[in-house]
Amino acid sequence: MSEEIVISLPKGKFKALKGRDIDELIRENLPKAEETLKAEREEHLREKIKKLEEKLSEIEGQLDELREFYEKAKADKEKFLTVRDELREENERLRKELEEKKVHKT
Repeated sequence: MSEEIVISLPKGKFKALKGRDIDELIRENLPKAEETLKAEREEHLREKIKKLEEKLSEIEGQLDELREFYEKAKADKEKFLTVRDELREENERLRKELEEKKVHKT
């Protein structure tokens, strides 16, 4: 199967190129085209890097928020456990007082 490249040119451009060696013209302009493609690729990569850096910054911010949330939840859990223990002790004390009152009443 033969590969074919079709190039469309405006009529004026075609007339200017008529009679010139197209292979030579391509060879002359190939380094410029390669340089242009390389510059475009580098620009594309710079934009991609910028977007990735922005996303990384966003993720780091979210990670900081999660760390803060985790630390607060940990502190809240400690407070909850302390209050729970205090309530258990108070409940136990009140039960004993109630038992003593029941014993004295009878």
